[in-house]
Amino acid sequence: MASPAPLVASISHQMVALQTLQLLQQEWGWGDGPRAPGSLRDLDHVSAAPARRSAPMRAGPGPGREERGGEGRSSGTGARASSCEVEVVRGAEGGAELRPFPRDRGPCTLARMAMRSALARVVDSTSELVSGEQTLLGPLQQERPFPIHLKDSVEFRNICSHLALQIEGQQFDRDLNAAHQCLKTIVKKLIQSLANLPSDAHMVACASLRQILQNLPDI
Repeated sequence: MASPAPLVASISHQMVALQTLQLLQQEWGWGDGPRAPGSLRDLDHVSAAPARRSAPMRAGPGPGREERGGEGRSSGTGARASSCEVEVVRGAEGGAELRPFPRDRGPCTLARMAMRSALARVVDSTSELVSGEQTLLGPLQQERPFPIHLKDSVEFRNICSHLALQIEGQQFDRDLNAAHQCLKTIVKKLIQSLANLPSDAHMVACASLRQILQNLPDI
């Protein structure tokens, strides 16, 4: 029986990319948090998300603690702390994770709505791809090996990590489009790899992959 190691490695890179994109959605208030298939929540891929999003909140003095010299905080410091706390509470009320320094999402424009839709398509299609690879392609790879292009999944992971570091603008749009195209390339190459294995199981897998392609129109 052939080892499924290349497929497992490819799925692992895709899951890192998926988690990164879901965290981006969550930060922008565009998603309900990670809900990827398999054991995504159990993976230790914190490094895939930008470190600047994990800045710790500055805790105030607890009960019984005294301010040094008996003096309270300066009004400027207090105002900054209050502003930070308000933002965190608003985030919590909105269902997102607590984050002390959220981005200014600004008004909802047509361009922003289009960007949100494009990001959602990439996230949903990546989730569907990972599920299909785990449930359909995994057993097929063990029974009869087929080519797996690992470098494409590595590139997809790297693009998504770079995308998460961008602020809205042309570079963000370019990275999002690159992620979209790279994901399509991964799916197309999988279909090509399965094309020469015309069993019923392979036909089912190909049909599932073609459905993912239909959900990824050019942007």
